[in-house]
Amino acid sequence: MCNEAARRIAIGELRNDWGETRIPLVFPEGVPNMAPLDGFKITDPTIIIRGVDGGVTEAECVTRRWSWPGPAGKPVYNYRSDGRDLKKGRCLIPVDAFYEFTKPADPKAKRKDKWAFRLVGHDWFCIAGLWRADAGVGEAFTMLTCEPGEDIAPYHSRQVVVLGRESWAAWLDPHIPSGDLCRPLPAGSLTVEPAR
Repeated sequence: MCNEAARRIAIGELRNDWGETRIPLVFPEGVPNMAPLDGFKITDPTIIIRGVDGGVTEAECVTRRWSWPGPAGKPVYNYRSDGRDLKKGRCLIPVDAFYEFTKPADPKAKRKDKWAFRLVGHDWFCIAGLWRADAGVGEAFTMLTCEPGEDIAPYHSRQVVVLGRESWAAWLDPHIPSGDLCRPLPAGSLTVEPAR
């Protein structure tokens, strides 16, 4: 499961590209710190974009923690979308890469091999997520997963739900069934390269 991603997007780039949705983007807590994050991990804060008042007439960009504690205390950082109609708490997690890890090709290596996945033709993209309030950590988000597409299957048995610009507004609209968007991308949509 995805437990690390990168966000190196500048605020100007975020605003410009988001403008294609024609949904006004507001910053209710002030413009977030957009220092590049080569790797944010579970429990780290990063930006999310979510609809205001459950609709798509306006979106807000806020910084929130990745994962909330589950019933047994383990962090809920990935959440299966399969067979669920997810309407409440939809958000987008802007990234330019996400990482998956595999057993090392070199049996003497002490660390797993790390692979960076990027969306072809885009400097950045979004991962579909859900946010919610938690009594212990405040508002937090999780990344949604689905069956792996052909680009991911050789590396992992699941994948995060990757959304290109054409799907951002739809994901924030709770009237559009989540199953219409939570699916793997066609083969060749993602590039993969060693990250270390």
